[in-house]
Amino acid sequence: MITFSVLYPGPQDGVSREQAEVPEFFTDLNLDQIIGHITAKKGEYNLQPFFYRSLDEADSVAYRQEVMHDLERPALYTSLMTFATQLQAMRARLTQAAKLYYPLQKQAWFLCATEQYYEAVQALAQDLGKLEFTSRGMQALKAHADNYTQGANFQTLVADAKAARSALASIRYCIHIKGDTFTVLEYQGESDYSAEVSATFEKFRQGAAKDYRVKFHDLPDMNHIEAQVLEFVSKLFPEVFTQLDIFCQQHQGYLDETLAVFDREVQFYTAYLDYMNTLRGKGLDFCYPEVGRVNKTVFAQDTYDLALADKLLNQGKSIVRNDFSLCDKERIFIVSGPNQGGKTTFARTFGQLHYLANLGLPVPGNAARLFLYDRLFAHFEREEDIRNLRGKLEDDLVRIHRILQGATPDSIIIMNEIFTSTTLQDALFLGSRILERIVQLDLLCVCVTFIDELAHLSDTTVSMVSTIVPDDPAQRTYKVVRRPADGKSYALSLAHKYRIEAHDLEERLPS
Repeated sequence: MITFSVLYPGPQDGVSREQAEVPEFFTDLNLDQIIGHITAKKGEYNLQPFFYRSLDEADSVAYRQEVMHDLERPALYTSLMTFATQLQAMRARLTQAAKLYYPLQKQAWFLCATEQYYEAVQALAQDLGKLEFTSRGMQALKAHADNYTQGANFQTLVADAKAARSALASIRYCIHIKGDTFTVLEYQGESDYSAEVSATFEKFRQGAAKDYRVKFHDLPDMNHIEAQVLEFVSKLFPEVFTQLDIFCQQHQGYLDETLAVFDREVQFYTAYLDYMNTLRGKGLDFCYPEVGRVNKTVFAQDTYDLALADKLLNQGKSIVRNDFSLCDKERIFIVSGPNQGGKTTFARTFGQLHYLANLGLPVPGNAARLFLYDRLFAHFEREEDIRNLRGKLEDDLVRIHRILQGATPDSIIIMNEIFTSTTLQDALFLGSRILERIVQLDLLCVCVTFIDELAHLSDTTVSMVSTIVPDDPAQRTYKVVRRPADGKSYALSLAHKYRIEAHDLEERLPS
């Protein structure tokens, strides 16, 4: 029985709330890249299902934030990573034992695995006893480790393992080799001549010599001769090997279920912490956001797109940070401006921040307050799919209709340049109707668009504009700022692209 979960306040919530399917919006928001990088080095734990389902209660978010705060303490982090490494070694021994052919060797590897296990648990309990925690999750771990290590089952496991190991260590035997036969005998106090031989030949030592000895591969499995020797030894000392056999039978299920679940769950935190600290080391900030559903005031300071930041840093480029805020009646960001100016990146950032915050994790930036949504929807432009026999405009309408049917006032919708395949007049009409429905739902939304008129549709909308270098309209700053949309920056960039600015026309037209 699992007594606690480090991911959820309720101990039985863990496995039942894992999600195997990738959320539909992951690719649009580049969350697939982010989660892929986070989990890349921890493949054996299958962490993706933990990242595929966000939380729906503020207390659950707070629970994870508490644990992450504690894990940022180096002493606890080091202790848990050591514990994880030891359990990895234990699992490797069990895996190897299952592959071995000879039963006695299998039992020896099993004994080694149990020793690795109880030593790891004892060390963890001792480390936890020296530390103080603020999180409910770590306090529960400490209490469980204390109770478990002091319990009868664990004490019996340790005592039996030590007794089996001591009995094996007490065995002494001799091998008498004659020609191609050998005999295994009990040790009868025969003299060890190795020291005398070494002393006799010491006087002939003339200095370091080249070592011509062949190095043999130390394979885990025994050869048939080693197995035969071991079989003869077991017949000479039947009580010892009977004791080992009984130990293996009685302790097959020695692994504590709660600690086994914890060992996997805590990797959710350490994987993200490793990823986060790598970016911190390159000068990027993370913060613990306030997350709730009491009101829809949201903001973030000096935030950025995680996937883009990772890519640019690897290229030695700098990261542009942005701010955003919605308060009072404000619900919808209408993001406009020139192409390739950071509009889509801004929309993705808004989605990434809310998703990570709803996982109970720190987010990019130095301060943030974010909304605890019930569902997150993303509508990004896609290529036509001939399999559904729909044109691009029809496909856009079908997808946005499905989103609006599933959305509630507690949802978030992120739309990126839809209806680009139709005329400006039709795009304005369709975009207005959709935003009117979003306004009625009173949900949070980011809408990236080339239609400036949508920014003035309602008093719930906020205009955000991607900016350009004032003296060079073709150069993007990638800063997205809060200001009225006027279309001038887009017009200037187009004029520059097609060389129809004033000085271009003066050069091309006769005076």
